[in-house]
Amino acid sequence: QVQLVESGGGLVQAGGSLRLSCGASGRTFSSYAMGWFRQAPGKEREFVAAINRSGSNTYYADSVKGRFTISRDNAKSTVYLQMNSLKPEDTAVYYCAARYYSNTSTRQADYAYWGQGTQVTVSS
Repeated sequence: QVQLVESGGGLVQAGGSLRLSCGASGRTFSSYAMGWFRQAPGKEREFVAAINRSGSNTYYADSVKGRFTISRDNAKSTVYLQMNSLKPEDTAVYYCAARYYSNTSTRQADYAYWGQGTQVTVSS
């Protein structure tokens, strides 16, 4: 089992940047592929980005491609989401998630472990 804690959210103006972090504890972090999801007010939670165990493979939602970058540091048991050129429509609670497989997935059901979320608010 793995426990996940997100941090780094906050209020930022449109066009600005934020970096989210997700620290993991418990079982070996490098055994898990990781993902970021988000849920905006009144909307369902959606996929944002994913990274495989080694960090060699990443995948992004079309809405964030070219603006967001997912990365991981297995020595620090941490996954990151660098968010640039933020837009008001990026406002949401951002969640990190872990799955005990090597490859990435965009499906929420494939992730067994979730953090509590961190709020990102982008003002226009």
